[in-house]
Amino acid sequence: MNEELGAFATGVHWREGDLALLDELRRAESTLPVDAPRALISVRLSALTADTTSPARQELELRTLARERGLRVVGVARDLNVSATRVPPWRRRELGRWLNDRVPDFDVILFWKMDRFVRRLTDLSTMIDWCSAHRKNLISKHDVIDLSTPLGKAAAELIGALSEIETGSTSVRVTSLWDYTRTQSDWLVGKPPYGYTTDGGGRLVIEPRARRVLRWCHRAAVRGVSARRMASVLIRGRIPTGGGGQWTASTLLRRLRNPALMGLRVVEDKEGGVRRSRIVRDKDGVPVRVADPIFTEAEWETLQTALDQRSRSQPRRNPGGATAFLGILVCADCGTNMTVQRTAVEDRTYAYLRCRSCRSGGLGAPDPDAVYRTLHSHAMAALGAQPVRMREYVDDPVERRRSTPRWSVSTSGETFGDRWKREGRPVMTEDLRRAGVTCRVSRTKIPGTRAPEIELRLDVPADVEERLIIKQAAFPEVGR
Repeated sequence: MNEELGAFATGVHWREGDLALLDELRRAESTLPVDAPRALISVRLSALTADTTSPARQELELRTLARERGLRVVGVARDLNVSATRVPPWRRRELGRWLNDRVPDFDVILFWKMDRFVRRLTDLSTMIDWCSAHRKNLISKHDVIDLSTPLGKAAAELIGALSEIETGSTSVRVTSLWDYTRTQSDWLVGKPPYGYTTDGGGRLVIEPRARRVLRWCHRAAVRGVSARRMASVLIRGRIPTGGGGQWTASTLLRRLRNPALMGLRVVEDKEGGVRRSRIVRDKDGVPVRVADPIFTEAEWETLQTALDQRSRSQPRRNPGGATAFLGILVCADCGTNMTVQRTAVEDRTYAYLRCRSCRSGGLGAPDPDAVYRTLHSHAMAALGAQPVRMREYVDDPVERRRSTPRWSVSTSGETFGDRWKREGRPVMTEDLRRAGVTCRVSRTKIPGTRAPEIELRLDVPADVEERLIIKQAAFPEVGR
């Protein structure tokens, strides 16, 4: 019964007739022999609306197919508002949980139609290989797909190729539309840049409140105010970002560096790993103007110079990430992650571990490296002696009549302390995150002393031994 309750929790509309048929199918399923093959139903939809009936229809038709084939339904993976082009089966919230963690619990995956399951040939090929390795079958309701037969396997590969061609054609059409609209002065598609809105007739117009924010930021930047400080002021003033969420220094900088603020058409440029916008030009090389400017060209250049000067005064970023043990070190007061913030004063750089929600970072913890060393020591003392265990899927065809497919856990012969000494901090961080281990950082002000007293407390879940088990990735990230 719990399985069906999940169906109603998704917001999918079930008619009375649907529920009656569901009860009938469940009663028929109860008469199946105990050793009947077990089926997992996969339901997917790209867009879920209040009037959506497709998920219910998919599920009922697949349950009917299961009854016709003598299959016992052991679960339904409902992935709604999920794109099959962008998200492969093993990365979906529901289906991915079955494919990665509940492999021994089913024998067959039932789906409504190929494009409801995958839309990329590489994803289909990966699923076919996975099913072959794990002795699973794929069966489609509306396609001639059944991996237990040579014809069904060939049909799966052919239909998958056609689905990818269809997806590619859609991509070409969308690209052509964008290429056309970028050369037009009217705003035909897309979200307006911050500082602008549409007038309802295809023209961009300046949004007054956002313009005042941008003009204030211009004056502040010229005075040498940091983007982080400006973002803090905007947050305190409860100024909306125009896109949801909260102001951050990076969000503000992306907007202040956007050439669209001169009323020009821009396109995102991700070359070099940095998100920037570049100006779109017409066939004569002239910038395409789409609105009145918020900043003149001279004002724009002055702003960029001020931002560049401020950027050069900041310490260089650590290419491996500014904060070690990210997601493990948390503030004991507010519970948010502790992250490193660096401040350059003259020729010296100061680093502090701060949280996000406490005022002023809650008395930043100086000397992050000392905190890291203490955390490392605590983790080694608490978990370093734990044996490294690996989870493997066991399904021996010779033994299958006497035993069912199952997970098997074996030891590698080393401890996690050995593993962390050999692999270093990144692997230790990954293992601690997987185990749900956190380290609470407390800072206590000492009278007459600038630096607070730092205390760390390691929180280890009761089931940490099970969580520490290393689960080998069943699926590669193919073409992504």
